[in-house]
Amino acid sequence: MAEKPDIELYHAPNTRSSGVRVLLEELGVPYRLHALNMRAGEHLGDAYRAINPMAKVPAVRRGEALVTEQAAIYLYLADLVPEAGLAPAATDPARATYLRWMVFYGSCFEPALIDRHLNREPGPRAMSAYGDYASVIARVTEALTPGPYLLGARFSAADILWGSALGWTMGFGLVAPDPVLTAYVERVRGRPAFQTVLAADAQLAAEHEAAAPAQA
Repeated sequence: MAEKPDIELYHAPNTRSSGVRVLLEELGVPYRLHALNMRAGEHLGDAYRAINPMAKVPAVRRGEALVTEQAAIYLYLADLVPEAGLAPAATDPARATYLRWMVFYGSCFEPALIDRHLNREPGPRAMSAYGDYASVIARVTEALTPGPYLLGARFSAADILWGSALGWTMGFGLVAPDPVLTAYVERVRGRPAFQTVLAADAQLAAEHEAAAPAQA
């Protein structure tokens, strides 16, 4: 049996890195967790800026390979463990749809969401990366109809990314509740790996909250 990868995850609870932790659990590979107490500002220190100068999580390191940026990490990890079946192979026609949704998240969904939340105009269509917010949400909803996942019957790493994102954005009222999206989030977040990470993150967040005043 091939040696499993030695992976380090730089993580803070209840952030975008939580989805990466779920992905690692789904992949079934061992990893070392470096938990950053963002309440105490640990992500802003020189030690972590040497890992990611943007001072954001997640970040993943494996040997000499260092990966930042959420979608890049998902793509890297899922391809690293092909036997887990969470990423279509390069020759699989489903790879095209998979890549589209991995990139659509950061290039369209988040910018549209933030502009809408801040009451900012997206700019002229020729200059906008996403066009308009309604179209972005409509495309996501269409992709999940009938579902159950972005690749139809096949669950993939893209669903961990989108299930995480839609869960917190709807939870905070940034995305309006929708039967299709709500059912999708419940489906993805109901998986054992998600439940494991939710419980672990809740405990870690409580520890960080208790420790932050003393470290500040």
